[in-house]
Amino acid sequence: MSQSISSKTYKHFREGLKARRLELNLSQAALAKKLGQPQQFVSRYELGERRLDVGEFIEIALQLKIDPVRMIRELLAQRKK
Repeated sequence: MSQSISSKTYKHFREGLKARRLELNLSQAALAKKLGQPQQFVSRYELGERRLDVGEFIEIALQLKIDPVRMIRELLAQRKK
């Protein structure tokens, strides 16, 4: 089953990452620097212009102090609703 980048689940995923970044008062540029990426990297995934691969997601989650497994479980629980 293929999910588009604009799927409801992926939208919740992106919004969760962005909300956490904002909770930590991190700019896109500051997070990107921690990730060793340009600011546009963060902007593009937050806007849904690109998908994250698993490795990228894990690194972002760790930088945002998110448990990646917990986040995936929460997304799965929302999907069942």
